[in-house]
Parts: sequence; C-alpha cells; structure tokens
Amino acid sequence: MSVLDPARPKPDSQKAARPRTGLFRAFWRWHFYASVVVVPVLLVLSLTGLVYLFRFQIEPLLHADLMRVDHAQGQLTQPWQTQLEAVQAADPGATVVSFTEPTSADDSARFTVETAEGLTRDVFVDPYTVRVLGSLDPDSTISGTAVRLHADLMAGRVGDTVMELGACWAIVMAVTGYVLFFKGRRARRRQRLAGAPNARLRTMHARTGLVVGAGLLLLVVSGLPWTGIWGEQVQKLATDRGTSLWSADPGALSNPTSTLDESLPHSHHAVPWAQGKSPVPQSNPRADGDETSVANLDTAVEVGSRSGLTHPMTVALPSDEHGVYSVIGYAFNDPGAERTVHVDRFGGQVVSTYGYDDYPALAQVVSQGIALHEGRRFGTVNFWLTALFCAAVVVSCVTGPLMWWRRRPRGAGAVGAPRGRMPLVSSPLLAVVVVALAIVLPVFGASLVLVLLLDRFVIRRVPRLRQAFNTADR
Repeated sequence: MSVLDPARPKPDSQKAARPRTGLFRAFWRWHFYASVVVVPVLLVLSLTGLVYLFRFQIEPLLHADLMRVDHAQGQLTQPWQTQLEAVQAADPGATVVSFTEPTSADDSARFTVETAEGLTRDVFVDPYTVRVLGSLDPDSTISGTAVRLHADLMAGRVGDTVMELGACWAIVMAVTGYVLFFKGRRARRRQRLAGAPNARLRTMHARTGLVVGAGLLLLVVSGLPWTGIWGEQVQKLATDRGTSLWSADPGALSNPTSTLDESLPHSHHAVPWAQGKSPVPQSNPRADGDETSVANLDTAVEVGSRSGLTHPMTVALPSDEHGVYSVIGYAFNDPGAERTVHVDRFGGQVVSTYGYDDYPALAQVVSQGIALHEGRRFGTVNFWLTALFCAAVVVSCVTGPLMWWRRRPRGAGAVGAPRGRMPLVSSPLLAVVVVALAIVLPVFGASLVLVLLLDRFVIRRVPRLRQAFNTADR
C-alpha cells in the first residue's frame, strides 16, 4: 500500500498533530478569511498613505513650474491683495475661495478658486513678480488621487463602505494574528530548526505582523471617524448628546481646503454653523453707511499675525457681503495650536476667534488622533514611523498570500483554508467579545451575520462547497 494511499490508517500521533478543532485552528481560519477582505483594502490604504505622507516632496517635484519660483536675494514679495487681484483678472468668472502663504522663500503663493463651472482649481502666483504661473486641479494630482482612493476608492458610498468593511475586519485579523503569533511561536521555531519549507517566510510574516498589528488597531480606530456608516452614526449620537466628533467653527463660512493642504483644522471640512448654537461672525459696514470694503487680504494676514497665528497662514475669503476673512494659523504638527481669527472686512477688527480650546472634548481627542493617523503629530518621528508602518503593512500583505500560494492544495478544488470552527458556545467570554464587536461596528456585524448564514445554510449543505472550504463538522 502506497504511503500516499488515503485508505491507509494514520498513526495516532499524526492525528494529534493536526487537530481539526480548537481555538488555534479556529483563529487561524478566521485570520485566513479576514485576510481575503482585508489584504486588498490594506494594500490600497498603505500605498496611498505613503503617497500622501510624501506629498510635499512629490508634488513640488512634479509641478516645479507652478510651485517653485526663482528670486534674487533680498527681493521682497508683493502685497497679497495685489496677487489676489491678478488671479481675479486672469479668470474673471472664477470666485477666489482661499489664499495660502508660501511655505518658504522658493515657494509660490496658492489661491484656491471655484470656476464658473463649479470646479475647484489651485492657482499659483509668483509672489515676487505677481505673475500667474498657472493652475491645476488638486484632485487630479498624484497625491489628490491617492487621497480620493484612500477615502472611498473613488467609488462614492459603495467604495466608502468597502473601505469601512476592510477596516473592521482588520481588527479581526490583527487580534487573531496575535493569537497565532504567541500560540504558534514554538512550532515556528521547530520548523526553522528543521529547515522546513516556508519556515523563514512564515517567521517573517509573524514578526512583521507583531509590529503591524498594534499600529493597525491604532490607525483603524483613529480612521473610523471618517467612515460613512460608523462615523456618521457616532457623530449623530454625539450631536444628540450635545457634543461632536468634529469641531464646529460657527464662523467658517468658506471651505478653504484642498487635497494639497492638510495643515488646516479639520473643523473646516464640515461646518454645521446653521445649528445656531453660536452667533455667526459677520462683517458690519461703517457707521456712515459706506459699505466699501476697507480691510483687504493683507489686512487679514496682518491681523492674524498680531493675534499670534503662525505662518504660513491660510485665509478663507468672505463668501458674501456679510462674510469675514477667516485667518487660519499653521498648526500642522500640533492640533492643540489650531486657531482661526475672523476679521471684519470693513473695519479690519477681530470679530471672533475659534480654536482647539473651544472644541468639544470628543473633538479634541479625534483631532489628536487624526494628526497621529496622518503622521504629523510628533513631527519627523511620527512621519517616519508612519512611513515604515505603511511599508510593513505592504510586506504583510505580500507575505501572507505568498504563504497561502505555496501551501495551497493543488488540483483538489479547495481554497486551502485552515480547518477549524470558532467554539463560541463553549467559550462564553469569546462569544461576548464577538457580539460586542459586532454591535459597536455595525458593518462588521452585518458582514459577520452574512458569513455565518452562508456557512450554516449553504456551504455546510453542499458537499462540494464543504470540501472546497474545508469546513469542520463540529
């Protein structure tokens, strides 16, 4: 009888070495299936995250003709208002939404405009010669495309739900991965010593995952406020209780952000000032009835500077005759320094200020988490740790499928999933954790119910599917 004959009885020791049930194999199976959903999502998030991290290096290199300028030593910049007028003259049908100061002496000034067709473009101006250098669509740049992919795969609500689904199952993959790491470390060591095939690859994947898992949990949690289902529901719940995930500046009548500038307070992404809980700052004409604007862009920047805002500033221009100049200080590395000064367009006085100290406590936590998520909270250290983390995620997303590819059953019509079944009935604590996670993360909960129903009523009842998915009987 051949050693490969399936009819030949197997020794008891061999049977014991390959248990069909138990927590280890159950966690391994869930880790395997979670990776089917998570790996494609994590690859997109990590690669686009790397592009986003290096956007300030990538874009000036690709668009040096727009973003870089030559100047003589000691040459002075021209008034910001003069540059604004040059932009308005270049495209009279466009509405200038905001202005951002140059970051360095070699950078151009940037004006974000809304065209007559309703499109957003960033217009770049040489601050020394007041020459309009050109414009580009910030969403069409490499970093702009990366941001849109990172957010929702450029597929709107469907893409956002897919990303949220992947993020939720990433928690499952991280937790099960830690169980496999600690429970399987002796087996991996024996395999390395024995020179078993794929032993080194398995060890690399495990050690990389040890680091990636913790960071993954942190980034998933800090990224959930952006999601379209969990984020929206939690925000609604918070609003009903008089708080918010996001700061709500009542004076932010314009949205000065573009995909090229994430140094701004996230309060300017969505401003529910219409709730009327705070008075909306407005400009008031002079007492003599003359409504001719006295203050201009230079006035707003000067007032912001005197108010202690940090350069380079961004200024949201008045959106109507009652609007104000909203001067936003630079607070890239420190959300605690986020502050906006609203300046009257007629008298040039400060109408109101709004900053981090005015945020709800929950919004302060979210703001700090976002800065950490974007690799900017702790300066260079945070930047490089986030970059290395993204690279480690890519390694994990490659080594995991590669291990499966090498060990997959050939010609058996099976997907090669580990055989095991989560003993929820016999492990009440585990059942409570799973149910709690499903309730807190509704997208995960809905997908988990769907998976369990398919397993119970479809896969287990079709013999070929039972074999393909290597389903355990108990």
